[in-house]
Amino acid sequence: MAWNNQSFVTEFILMGLSSSWELQIFYFLFFSVVYTATVLGNLFIVLTVILEPRLHSPMYFLLGNLSFIDMSLASFATPKMIADFLSEYKAISFEGCITQIFFLHLLGGAEIVLLISMSFDRYVAICKPLRYLIIMNRKMCIGLVVLSWIVGIFHAMSQLAFTVNLPFCGSNQVDSFFCDLPLVIKLACVDTYILGVFMISTSGMIALVCFILLVISYTIILVTVRQRSSGGSSKALSTCSAHFTVVTLFFGPCIFIYVWPFTNFPIDKVLSVFYTIFTPLLNPVIYTLRNKDVKESMKKLSSHIFKSSKTEHNP
Repeated sequence: MAWNNQSFVTEFILMGLSSSWELQIFYFLFFSVVYTATVLGNLFIVLTVILEPRLHSPMYFLLGNLSFIDMSLASFATPKMIADFLSEYKAISFEGCITQIFFLHLLGGAEIVLLISMSFDRYVAICKPLRYLIIMNRKMCIGLVVLSWIVGIFHAMSQLAFTVNLPFCGSNQVDSFFCDLPLVIKLACVDTYILGVFMISTSGMIALVCFILLVISYTIILVTVRQRSSGGSSKALSTCSAHFTVVTLFFGPCIFIYVWPFTNFPIDKVLSVFYTIFTPLLNPVIYTLRNKDVKESMKKLSSHIFKSSKTEHNP
């Protein structure tokens, strides 16, 4: 092979979001606040769903799991990105790079299945309300969550099956703030066209097809809701609109990046920031601001925590 006499890459250099020192300081402060808010917001939702009895229903069970995935999705690369803003040498080992790719696709695949599960939950609740608790029983809910993680694991392994054995012996500069598969495979010393096609079929097209199916699903739900005029239907419409907003925010950037992996658009970095950092932050904001039950439960839990803390400090 032509690359046998060349030195292999053992680490990658992450180019980050900007080379300007002033901008990097601003990004450090900005993303530190955003990341903290994302983790605390999603963690609070998880705790609220677990501790508040009124939220022990299928929809909120799935919402709690979505918040856990979002919290993890925001954490696989963001802490290193924040630390790199204060470092001149933004390097990541080959193993660390592969780990980032694995967790990105693990969590992305799991979130796709979970969003589909939440769509199915709303479909059953609105279109088959009398059979809702029978269909969406505890076993079904746990099964959907387990399925989401299984699909995520298999999806991540399929993406790495060929990538880990690629020879990297040339440039080691990744034009992003984390190791994203379309950018990393371009650095290989072999023709990666077939691998790119495989990535389109497994990541890009799956995301596109799932998004279309979700749009169809929520369209059916919307038609059903519009045929009713009760307060419950209004609440269902509000919930579904929040779900659809989250679906659009998550799938939009993923489809754009993974359906065209052979090209590198300047907006790719913006989209990467959006679906790995901002979407996990927007999810709890969207769900809490649009859901009265969650807001009331979070206020109740906050009040309880505040009173407990006050009692401990004032015996």
